[in-house]
Amino acid sequence: MKNPVSGTFRSLKSFNFRLWTAGALVSNVGTWMQRVAQDWLVLTQLTHHDASALGIVMSLQFAPQLLLLPWSGLAADRLNQRKLLMVTQATMGVLSLILGFLTVTGVIQLWHVYVLAFLSGSAAAIDAPVRQTFVAEMVGDADLHNAVALNSSSFNAAQMIGPAVAGLLIAGVGIGWAFLLNGLSFAAVPISMLFFRLPELRTSARARRNASGFLEGLRYVWKRPDLRAILIMLFLIGTFGMNFPIFISTMAVNVFHSDARAFGLLSSIMAVGTLSGALFAASRQKPSIDSLWVGAAVFGLGCTLAAMAPGYWWFAATLIIIGAAALTFGNGTNSIMQLSTEPAMRGRVMALRVAIALGGTPIGAPISGWVANRFGPRWTLVIGAAAGFTAALVAVYALARRKEPLPAQ
Repeated sequence: MKNPVSGTFRSLKSFNFRLWTAGALVSNVGTWMQRVAQDWLVLTQLTHHDASALGIVMSLQFAPQLLLLPWSGLAADRLNQRKLLMVTQATMGVLSLILGFLTVTGVIQLWHVYVLAFLSGSAAAIDAPVRQTFVAEMVGDADLHNAVALNSSSFNAAQMIGPAVAGLLIAGVGIGWAFLLNGLSFAAVPISMLFFRLPELRTSARARRNASGFLEGLRYVWKRPDLRAILIMLFLIGTFGMNFPIFISTMAVNVFHSDARAFGLLSSIMAVGTLSGALFAASRQKPSIDSLWVGAAVFGLGCTLAAMAPGYWWFAATLIIIGAAALTFGNGTNSIMQLSTEPAMRGRVMALRVAIALGGTPIGAPISGWVANRFGPRWTLVIGAAAGFTAALVAVYALARRKEPLPAQ
């Protein structure tokens, strides 16, 4: 009988992927510390609980996913992915150190956060499609879905640690130290990659150098009804549903009147759901679009329950559902799009995926922030629920079209 544990962690048999996972775990803990600290800084120190300002920060942080789309995917398809990742990770580390220095010295202003969010988002826009497609170089296509799920497990295990640590740091020594420690944590990934066994990397086919590379990627996706449906679903949930910093922070501060430690704990509790979902996904075979409508529908249900939560701990429990559903949906789209795409096109397709999933934030985050200020934080969750249910209907429609009989000749 097959050992389910060995099946769940099968991609860790790759030496390079083991090193990558260890470095990513350290870096991800720092990333989650910064996310919580930045939200708390903007919401409680640089403004008076202004959710719109938080929405602007998110917009600036994710707008580069769309602005740099013509170049980010081509970079992933054409350049040495390992070296490019070392550069982007180092860049984001330096920007975090600058934010920490400004905060610790007491000179930080809101416009500093805006500028650094945009610069960090620009580096992340190049980093994201490269990081996602580089997984295939480490483990190969056979274990790609498993490796994607374990990557998410690392990210969400860090979410259980980072926010709680950030809450303790904010309460104990100040917000700036969370940024400084995050800056240092970025070194873990480049250092781990210095020790890679380069001959074991499975270098994918590189794209041809031509002037229409980006348009070629768009045409490729447009001809694929399955990819189009997935991108529509990603736009709906990414734009209107995954504004977690806004609805978690505003619910914590404005509804439940929590302190920094209780605020950080909410993100850690959400990670219980996402980590559970990631480990479950790692134990399964390749996903299909059938699993996407389930993830989207459960996401909508979780947001509905969160909007009605009568107290802090009820709200925390719904975050577990939301986290598991978001992870199931996000991992499914990642694996399906990579495994069904030609290797030479993966970078551009994944850049488009990231741009649609995160690039809609400049639209959705300000809307969610305005709704939270005008009507209350619970209504941002109502919007997220509607996005989840609508995305599920898109998947059901795509499945129905795919299963329709061909017209008679």
